[in-house]
Amino acid sequence: MTRAFVFPGQGAQAIGMGRDLAESYPAARAVFDEVDEALGEKLSTLIWEGDIAELTLTANAQPALMATSLAAMRALEAEGFAITDAAFVAGHSLGEYSALAAAGALSVADTARLLRTRGQAMQSAVPVGVGAMAALLGLDFVAATEVASEAAQGEVCQAANDNDPAQVVVSGHKAAVERAVELAKAKGAKRAVMLPVSAPFHCALMQPAADAMAEALAGVTLTAPAVPVVANVRAEAVTDPEVIRALLIEQVTGSVRWRESIGWMVDQGVTEFWEIGAGKALSGMIKRIHREAVLKNVGASADIAALKG
Repeated sequence: MTRAFVFPGQGAQAIGMGRDLAESYPAARAVFDEVDEALGEKLSTLIWEGDIAELTLTANAQPALMATSLAAMRALEAEGFAITDAAFVAGHSLGEYSALAAAGALSVADTARLLRTRGQAMQSAVPVGVGAMAALLGLDFVAATEVASEAAQGEVCQAANDNDPAQVVVSGHKAAVERAVELAKAKGAKRAVMLPVSAPFHCALMQPAADAMAEALAGVTLTAPAVPVVANVRAEAVTDPEVIRALLIEQVTGSVRWRESIGWMVDQGVTEFWEIGAGKALSGMIKRIHREAVLKNVGASADIAALKG
């Protein structure tokens, strides 16, 4: 059975995530320690005992979710599983950084610092209240793109996340996104809802954040991943470190082509997807993309025990 490891993005965060892995596996604990040291603060205390509103702040959520995913990966490795058991790795938005770290392309410390920078830059790129995002449910990507284009009216409104066949997220100026919600309903969307996010991710308004990431990424060592990474903006596998660096910059303003990424892996023969880290959001999307997919979740020590049979 050909396998892929996938890594969740923002929205999966929860207080207590990864704690049981850290208590059960020294290698998992070491990841949280490494992230704490890289950031110069006890992010692990916030993750395990803090306030969900503070954890949900983009600058905290991004490194926290990566730390949890990497801790789960290290726990798997301690039980004899390896990153090379997967034919491909992929991650949703910030999850792409987790995938790269898991595949050895980036160090954990560099990844933590990059994600802290990315979170801060994405948050500060647009003043609060100027941008927004909305989920359009029941429209495919072509229809959602048309809605976004029609709603723009000289402002920014783009299809930001192509999550699955019936869920596309649009992003841009708040008024344009609100117009998109009304247009989508008029065009037969089952639901169209504004999302409780703090900034309009993955659209042209994020250009200041893309510039900040270009500078940050220029200062880190990127090596070829042990397993090909399916890039969000390409929806196909990449291994060249300099291509990966360029795509991570492009990803800030570009669309997360998740539906196409999963479809591409299925076309390469992947039949089994392991979601590594917090939550089960990606598993739900994958099931809607490819009904026959075999799904496993690896977010706690009980999940790993179940994999061992």
